[in-house]
This record gives sequence, C-alpha cells and structure tokens, in this order.
Amino acid sequence: MTDPSGMPVRLDAWVWSVRFFKTRSEAAEAVRAGHVKLNGSATKPAQQVVPGDRVRIWKDHREFDLEVLATVRKRVGAPIARRCYADHSPPPPPKEILASMPQRDRGAGRPTKKDRRELERLRRRQ
Repeated sequence: MTDPSGMPVRLDAWVWSVRFFKTRSEAAEAVRAGHVKLNGSATKPAQQVVPGDRVRIWKDHREFDLEVLATVRKRVGAPIARRCYADHSPPPPPKEILASMPQRDRGAGRPTKKDRRELERLRRRQ
C-alpha cells in the first residue's frame, strides 16, 4: 500500500488515504477551499505530494502541520496511515478553555443588541 519509491501522489488522494477526510471528494473540496496547503501555499487537488513536503490542514477548528514521510495511493488502516506522516501540530487547547467559552443555543436566531454588547464586553476583557 505504501509507495517505497516515493512516487508523487495527488494531494487530495494522499490526505484522504491517511484518513484526515472520510471521502476523497470531501478532501478535494477542502483543498479547493484553501483548507489544505502544500509547503505553505494553497494549491489544487491534483498537486503532487512527495516525501519531505509539508501539508497544513485546517479541520474542525484545529490546524494540523504534517510532514509527508511516505506516499500512499489507496486508503490504508490507521496504524499504517500514522507511519506515512510526522505530526508537527501544536497541542489542542485544554478542554477547560473550550468549555468556558460562551456558546449560543442552536436555533436561537440572531443575537439581540443586548447579547451583542455582552459579547463585545467579554472580548475586550480577554
């Protein structure tokens, strides 16, 4: 499954095969939207990836900074996928910080003027 010769692989296929996206079309859409960058610049889904490249992925409000160690053409299992990249991502924020952030109820509509003022006051304190 891994390509030992380090042959180039499409960016969307590689990101999908190492299990960062559930479908290849979802991976291609993320690349087109600029959520996946290759060596610091936005590219097209067909851009070729080789070992040594750096891939940055913005997904689920988190940034992943990966170094390509091996190229794979087909989707592989999680243990093999982890061997295909080195993760240089910063650690995720502690859960206490995420839990303390104010959140609006789903379907609550637009914030009122009072809500907006409270949010602005909270942001100025931080």
